[in-house]
Amino acid sequence: MTSLGTPGPDPTARDVLRPLHDLLDAMDDQIAAVYARHGVAGVRPRFSKALIRLHRHGPLTIKALAGHLGVTHSAMSQTVTAMRRDGLLDSAPGEDARTRTVTLTGAGRALVPFLEAEWRATEAAWAELDAEVPYALTRVVDDLRRALTRRSFADRVDDHLGNPGPGTPAAGAAPATGRSAGPPPGGR
Repeated sequence: MTSLGTPGPDPTARDVLRPLHDLLDAMDDQIAAVYARHGVAGVRPRFSKALIRLHRHGPLTIKALAGHLGVTHSAMSQTVTAMRRDGLLDSAPGEDARTRTVTLTGAGRALVPFLEAEWRATEAAWAELDAEVPYALTRVVDDLRRALTRRSFADRVDDHLGNPGPGTPAAGAAPATGRSAGPPPGGR
């Protein structure tokens, strides 16, 4: 029992996604090491896609750049702030007072050839790694997406809470089929 009186062990001690997060973090660290070996200092791997997209599609508003990358406006705004601080981007007021337009600086543009080459090399390394293991990550993702289309993650969580949500079969009832649940969750 905890000091707040909650019975049982800490439920966060078990985290089935932690090994995947750790693996992705370690791979990201290795990409950063590749950057360092090639003389690219102070640039985080998470910046590369934004810098490439700005080079190819810019200038863009923060909202448009967030849309290109599939992240929230808030997350993109924080990333843009970090890249501005690192001298990779400039920003200026957009067409109205609520928007900001982002452009690459000379330093940002100078990185793009390396970042594009690294992106292609990383994709090739992923494909090689995917082919090396008996059950490819791309297959796992496709299989999970199909399973979540058949039955949403929210419904599965509700079942384990003992509180079935809408569209979830009641205990003992036959499971629903053919119901689209939308895209899988982006994380915890």
